Amino acid sequence: MSKAAPLHQKFWTPNAWLLVFFMASAAVFAYFRFVYGFGSVTNLNPSYPMGIWIAFDVACGVALAAGGFTTCLVVEIFGRHKYHSLLRPALLTAFIGYMLVAMAVMFDLGRWYYIWHTLIYWNGNSVLFEVAWCVMLYLNVLAIENLPNVIEQYKGKVNLPGPLSAFNKTSEGFLSRSEKILRRVGVFFVIAGVVLSFGHQSSLGTMMLIAPNKLHELWMTAWSPLLFLLSAMSVGLPMVIFEGTLASYFFGRKSELPLLADLARIIPLFLGTFLLLRFADLIYRGALTEALAGGRQGNAFLVEMALFVVPFVLLFVRKVRENGTGLFLCALSIIGGVVAYRFNVFLIGMDMGGGWNYFPSVGEFAITFGFLAFGVFLYKLAVNYLPILEDH
Repeated sequence: MSKAAPLHQKFWTPNAWLLVFFMASAAVFAYFRFVYGFGSVTNLNPSYPMGIWIAFDVACGVALAAGGFTTCLVVEIFGRHKYHSLLRPALLTAFIGYMLVAMAVMFDLGRWYYIWHTLIYWNGNSVLFEVAWCVMLYLNVLAIENLPNVIEQYKGKVNLPGPLSAFNKTSEGFLSRSEKILRRVGVFFVIAGVVLSFGHQSSLGTMMLIAPNKLHELWMTAWSPLLFLLSAMSVGLPMVIFEGTLASYFFGRKSELPLLADLARIIPLFLGTFLLLRFADLIYRGALTEALAGGRQGNAFLVEMALFVVPFVLLFVRKVRENGTGLFLCALSIIGGVVAYRFNVFLIGMDMGGGWNYFPSVGEFAITFGFLAFGVFLYKLAVNYLPILEDH
């Protein structure tokens, strides 16, 4: 049986320096955002107070980090332990994703230095209050679920230099006790992670119900909380396939295609449920005809559905699932569909009235790319020095 191990490859490659470039560019714009405010960096205005930092960095970021709880659901709760080797990278990606979401929220808040108020000033009537607490708690759960990787790497290898060597025995004892405790309570964190994810993934959809007169009827529905949750679950396993395929390619590892192809058989169950309820809701409300009405919203809806429906059909074909390129493109299409769905709800489908327009500024794009680069940088750092990926 193969075992997870650090890659120990050369870290500072041209790809790593490219990531540093994007992060440095983002840091420059971040300085102006925090020192001089939104107006110095963004194209936000009174009618468009939410831009791509909300639509992509937060709304899409939370969904794309769903690989962690979805894989836990499949492996630990549904008992599909043959996919266990995919769990560690999925949890790592989820942890990095939620950490980036937490950072992005600070960029989105006008008075970012009051982000701690959620801990002190409770408002049980606010959907955002529930989202904030679920995200904070789940981020801590993910940190705990990733701790075994750190313990496994350093247990029995503590060798502090000089005067610090006096702490070697204490450190080893702490790692051993921590490992035993985590083995006993790990199942509770698995359950907590799934429950918390169900809470905030659905509540992001609930939040948009406060704008019934602004959101287009193609997306304005009381079923929005359930649809947001199902869309996150639909993209969880495609994100695992996306990450696994790229990891094999960029790190020169043996392809995990047989395991990923088998995992792909589960995707239509989640995606099919989402599409069934999506179309049932539109038909019930008589809103499906709006999809053929043309215009920005109608065309955006058709693109969104195409990104979902095409891979849904193709994943029933065994030859597509067992073809590396075909499987990767199907996963990428579903990811694009979820991104389009969130963008449509938070931006494209919103009618903010006349007199104002919005298109992201260079600074908004730079900071978004910087977040993505930082996430990839952390992933590369983790798999290089911690036992995340299985050793071939």
